Amino acid sequence: MPNEPINLAGLVAHLLRAQGPARRLVAIAGPPGAGKSTVAETLCAQLNQHEPAFARILAMDGFHFDDRVLEARGLRARKGAPETFDVDGLAAMLDRLRADDGRDIAVPVFDRALEIARAGAAIIPAAARIVIVEGNYLLLDDAAYPAWSCLAPRFDTTVMLEVPRASLAERLAARWRGFGLDDATMTAKVEGNDLVNADLIIARSRAADFRLRNDDGP
Repeated sequence: MPNEPINLAGLVAHLLRAQGPARRLVAIAGPPGAGKSTVAETLCAQLNQHEPAFARILAMDGFHFDDRVLEARGLRARKGAPETFDVDGLAAMLDRLRADDGRDIAVPVFDRALEIARAGAAIIPAAARIVIVEGNYLLLDDAAYPAWSCLAPRFDTTVMLEVPRASLAERLAARWRGFGLDDATMTAKVEGNDLVNADLIIARSRAADFRLRNDDGP
């Protein structure tokens, strides 16, 4: 049944039951601050207890446009919004992963310390049977962003993380303070960009197969 509540242990059990010989793609979606990276890493580690190299992670953030592109397009202040990602590049990568043609695949990784995506920074080996794809907009279904709406059919299982909006705001503020931002700059980033994106995701994402509460996440 779509939109079914689940916990992490239940999700691991479901994925292991559903797994056949073909590679499967699992979407972990949610607003900024929902804990997607931590959930994906924990899920990957638990799946890999079943078999080494069984699962790997692809992060949507690796498809950020470079700051030079964002500045040229007047989008630097909105970095993290749907229009600041190479969604077509992400779609092409998902298709490569789904092809499961027996070859290792190099994938980009976003380096938060440098604020850039590093091409070929990780390898998803041919042996990986589950690829966990994590990102904000994987289930976005909004007429203003049609390219994002085309991603959903590429996933075999979809999960939406649910966190109260107030908790998201607290986590996002703590994240930016951790980068040394003063309160005024932090507030501008959280209220002027992060929560705007969060509200879009909450309001305009299609129903996932599963809903996972993550109130205790980072």
